[in-house]
Amino acid sequence: MSESVLRNKSKVFAIEIIFLCRKMKAERKESALVNQLLRSATSIGANLHEAQYAQGTKDFISKLEIALKECYETEYWLEPLFETGCISEEDYKPLQNDCGAIRRMLISSLNTVKSKL
Repeated sequence: MSESVLRNKSKVFAIEIIFLCRKMKAERKESALVNQLLRSATSIGANLHEAQYAQGTKDFISKLEIALKECYETEYWLEPLFETGCISEEDYKPLQNDCGAIRRMLISSLNTVKSKL
């Protein structure tokens, strides 16, 4: 899978999270947790965008690894927000699936790059 597909998917995911967080903030739901979700989810795409301009393979791998860590963190924040009723199942399931797909793509990309070293 090309890096541009991953970058595009992470950008669309970030936009979906932004809309969700905006909605939760308007409903005054768990502001601190919403901010954590917003930071980690938007950081995935930001790090992938930065990786595009990496100063070599090690820097590229580092950016992808940071994006992967942010992806895992995003999955974490989605869970307690869902389990406490801050996020509906209708909103949660697609986001959980998208985050999982991005995670798998990141792992695959990292494995491909590392195998070429």
